[in-house]
Amino acid sequence: MKKSAATRLMILEKAFELIYAKGYQTTSIDDIIATTKVTKGAFYYHFKTKDEMGLAIINELVKPQLTSGFMLAFEQTEDPLEAIYNLIHHLLLENDFLKVEYGCPAANLTQEMTPWHVDFSGALQEITQLWNVQMVAAIEKGKLNGVIRQEIVASSVTFFVMSGYWGIRNFGKLENSKSIYLPYLKELKRYLNALR
Repeated sequence: MKKSAATRLMILEKAFELIYAKGYQTTSIDDIIATTKVTKGAFYYHFKTKDEMGLAIINELVKPQLTSGFMLAFEQTEDPLEAIYNLIHHLLLENDFLKVEYGCPAANLTQEMTPWHVDFSGALQEITQLWNVQMVAAIEKGKLNGVIRQEIVASSVTFFVMSGYWGIRNFGKLENSKSIYLPYLKELKRYLNALR
């Protein structure tokens, strides 16, 4: 990796850590410059504005983290219900990128930015759509394979699972404890097994 690309990536990673912990609107460019120890000129060489950097964080850091494991989970199993459970379990309890005390970065940015920033809305919507498309397709495949009952509506299951995930992330953030995830995971497993 060239020095310029390495510097850009370092800015994104350090800025993400600040934004994830403090929020987007309360993190200033000066905060980012102080943390990264780059000059203001170096920051503006890589990003014309804070929003350009914010979109790069979503597209280059958050999106790959939240979607790559998701797609892989469904490619490696014939049982989408098991894959859904294992994926949510991993995201809540095992993923080092996601911190319980800060919640879900995509959900945080959605709540903070989408009411007034169309570009952020679009970038975050892409993450949601990737999850939606992959999960619906896996559930439909499970119906074809006889793993899931035919009358199950894949889009409704997907919406329910995604809503539950975003919600429990917020409870985890409030409690600052992963223990809050355990009863949710137990009920998620019960729900998914009922779809068989």
